[in-house]
Amino acid sequence: MKTFARNALALLVGLFLGGSVNMAIVTLGPKLIAPPPGTDMTTAEGLTAAIPLLEPRHYIMPFLAHALGTLVGALIGALLSVSHRRVVAYVISAAFLCGGIAASSMIPAPTWFIVLDLVGAYLPMAWLGLTLANRIKPGVHGS
Repeated sequence: MKTFARNALALLVGLFLGGSVNMAIVTLGPKLIAPPPGTDMTTAEGLTAAIPLLEPRHYIMPFLAHALGTLVGALIGALLSVSHRRVVAYVISAAFLCGGIAASSMIPAPTWFIVLDLVGAYLPMAWLGLTLANRIKPGVHGS
């Protein structure tokens, strides 16, 4: 398989697995940290109505979903790529960052969470995933 095709496949697999981790944590979140009583967090309207009732602890799982999803996606993408490992990891991170920016414009979260999420959950996790990939599988060109 050509290098470009293998890198493209690494990118797609990283996006898919990172997105899967994100969704798993988002789905598991309310089971670990219960939402305020009487809130419906399953609809956009219910979420908007619940935002004023949420405490900082309710933002832990969304942050972890974004950060760990990006980390896993960047790590897997970098490990599977045959060249330009850095590009693959950061393109995956940029895709998740775009999703985070879109979500922050649609979901009325507190400013402190939006800043923390956009600054801490995407590009730093790509760097960490790339660093881990380079330690696990050193020597790929473009790392």
